[in-house]
Amino acid sequence: MCGIVGAVSTRNIVPVLVQGLERLEYRGYDSCGVAVYAQDGQPGLRRARSTSRVAELIEQVASGGVQGQLGIAHTRWATHGAPVVHNAHPHFSHGTGADADSKPGRVALVHNGIIENHDELRAALKAKGYVFHSQTDTEVIAHLIDSLYDGDLFEAVKATVLQLHGAYAIAVFCKDEPHRLVGARAGSPLILGVGKDGQEHFLASDAMALAGVTDQIVYLEEGDVVDVQLGKYWLIDKAHKAVTPAQRPVKTVVAHSGAAELGPYRHYMQKEIFEQPRAIADTLEGVEGIVPELFDQQGNHAPGANAARVFKQIDSVLILACGTSYYSGCAAKYWIESIAKVPCQVEVASEYRYRDSVPNPNTLVVTITQSGETADTLAALRHAQSLGMQHTLTICNVATSAMVRECSLAYVTRAGVEIGVASTKAFTTQLAGLFLLTLCLAQAKGRLTDADEARHLKAMRHLPAALQAVLALEPQIMAWADDFAKKENALFLGRGLHFPIAMEGALKLKEITYIHAEAYAAGELKHGPLALVTSEMPVVTVAPNDALLEKLKSNLHEVRARGGVLYVLADADTRIDSGEGLHVIRMPEHYGELSPLLHVVPLQLLAYHTACARGTDVDKPRNLAKSVTVE
Repeated sequence: MCGIVGAVSTRNIVPVLVQGLERLEYRGYDSCGVAVYAQDGQPGLRRARSTSRVAELIEQVASGGVQGQLGIAHTRWATHGAPVVHNAHPHFSHGTGADADSKPGRVALVHNGIIENHDELRAALKAKGYVFHSQTDTEVIAHLIDSLYDGDLFEAVKATVLQLHGAYAIAVFCKDEPHRLVGARAGSPLILGVGKDGQEHFLASDAMALAGVTDQIVYLEEGDVVDVQLGKYWLIDKAHKAVTPAQRPVKTVVAHSGAAELGPYRHYMQKEIFEQPRAIADTLEGVEGIVPELFDQQGNHAPGANAARVFKQIDSVLILACGTSYYSGCAAKYWIESIAKVPCQVEVASEYRYRDSVPNPNTLVVTITQSGETADTLAALRHAQSLGMQHTLTICNVATSAMVRECSLAYVTRAGVEIGVASTKAFTTQLAGLFLLTLCLAQAKGRLTDADEARHLKAMRHLPAALQAVLALEPQIMAWADDFAKKENALFLGRGLHFPIAMEGALKLKEITYIHAEAYAAGELKHGPLALVTSEMPVVTVAPNDALLEKLKSNLHEVRARGGVLYVLADADTRIDSGEGLHVIRMPEHYGELSPLLHVVPLQLLAYHTACARGTDVDKPRNLAKSVTVE
């Protein structure tokens, strides 16, 4: 969601800005733009904006001769105002008075986040004569900075952020100071990229935007304001006190721009589905015994004894997550309670902090997030901490993210960069991390025998090979997809540990095919959903050979008796055979507790190939963003 790139340099910086936007496309957007201080011809602000892809913006920039040594760029995911050009970033201030429309702007700004008090600020600025050209909350910030500007942009931004309520990451420059870029953040991520020899510095919302440009990164903290100029930069914190280099150290961050190469695949989502065996193997690489590679808040390896001490102290687990990550947490609840025998509660992060809950200081708060920047999950974590729950651990795919920095322990998965908006390999690596956490908890509580530990480790080491065998089912799944492409509704059923996998399968289908899909615990079928079943409502069922198989078979008979058409992912020894209205794909092997990691892969492939058959935008589905950095 919404990407920022900004730079001040001694060279034309536009190629770096638009290249940065290309690398942020995976986050999802519906418009994009770039603005510079142009020094040739008539010096001043110049910009290009588009509601198409970044490639079209690049053509605009080239044909319009947009060049400059100071600039900002943005990909926008619409919140306030429709995705049209006049709402696209960057936004300019427009002066005041009767001729405000014709006055050249002096402030250019891009913004991630949501300003909650924009209505009040807009009214006050209109009273001063400012004219608004968009419906965005962002334009309010540009005008507010302009109204407070008195020759020093840094001071104007400092004064502005004191009036902003909500979440923001901003990058702003002023035509009156053509070698100065100012940034600020609160609730949305922003980083500083340190260039070579002081000839250029950068701002960005994601280190990946600067891949190949600089690997020297300073992570801004909540409330920071940064002043970026040629050869120097400095910061102040949320109390507006100067920040020393020791407080915000420069870190070497390797952002793999090559990870965005498609290779032989048609879409990034397909590539990422097929990368899962490697992603799981990489995630397990740092495991010694059953102890995952844990990090503390400074990014240092956390001694195993420290983690074990925390695990012994806690008496319950609270999982906070959103979307796909929430479903991985739902699956983990079954593992944690059945293997570790520790009570576990899973909460939708966006709801958790808005209800009264009963805090327990002996709870291990586990957050799950692919990006580590999910606004709702970060807010839920801070709420839990404010209630006195200080034992925190995150399962996250980005070692340098805000979530890793704010949790006392972090297990960093190694899925690699995930470009497709619909999560695949991030989900399965989360499951792997959560299973390892389960085993660590069981061991700390004295509930894991040596024999069980050896059995579980053997099964985990075999996961990459088992996943390869599941991926070989792709041709059979493509045949199912041809049927699904003609439908507009679908039901997904699962029982026990596989109910969250059914929910994830339904989510994948609706995300990228736009088919309405719902998931139910199969035992709930006759409590309402059965009324929907007809020959036009395909019913997908996850059917492992576990203790609930016979119950599940009864649910399948209920569907068939109403003329429903079943699509069943069955283990080889379940004795469920294909027939009229019953389509069965045999899974290569039964995988016990780790079965969810295998059964979810055919559901990912089903969604992917159905989307291809329907002609939707697989990697960038409508209305969705990869990283949800606003509430």
